[in-house]
Amino acid sequence: MSITFTLATHADLARVVEIYNEIIPSRLATADLTPVTVASREAWFAAFDPATRPLWLMKDGGTTAGWVGLESFYGRPAYQRTCEISIYIDAAYRHQGLGQQALDHVASQLPVLNVDTLLAYIFSHNAPSLGLFTKNGFARWAHLPEIADLDGRAASLDIMGRHYRN
Repeated sequence: MSITFTLATHADLARVVEIYNEIIPSRLATADLTPVTVASREAWFAAFDPATRPLWLMKDGGTTAGWVGLESFYGRPAYQRTCEISIYIDAAYRHQGLGQQALDHVASQLPVLNVDTLLAYIFSHNAPSLGLFTKNGFARWAHLPEIADLDGRAASLDIMGRHYRN
């Protein structure tokens, strides 16, 4: 499946939130426990900047199949070349290679964005995401044991990282 990537606009925020909310009940990919609202994500969305910290939609024709975004890490100037990557895919499009296409797209954009290090925060029980990132040269740079409470079940978080420096 060939996906195109377009920069998200404010008009896309409702669909971005819809895709995000879809994964919450699985307790697989986010620490949010209840659906978020479009209003609650306004400031988050406003922080994306196409020139430095973009949010791309993954489009299958006219349908938004998912999104991938880069956010600043830790908010201090010394970390400006490091970003956290987030990938969320609509349930109807999962396990069809979109995660790989998203990582390939992001990697191709990093020189233009002046970014050379990516971090991904992934629950330790999220085998599909850990597999995808490991296959793409990411390594576990940190393991935070049992730091999340997912409905009474302790969950650990892995921080996966990769340098894209020459």
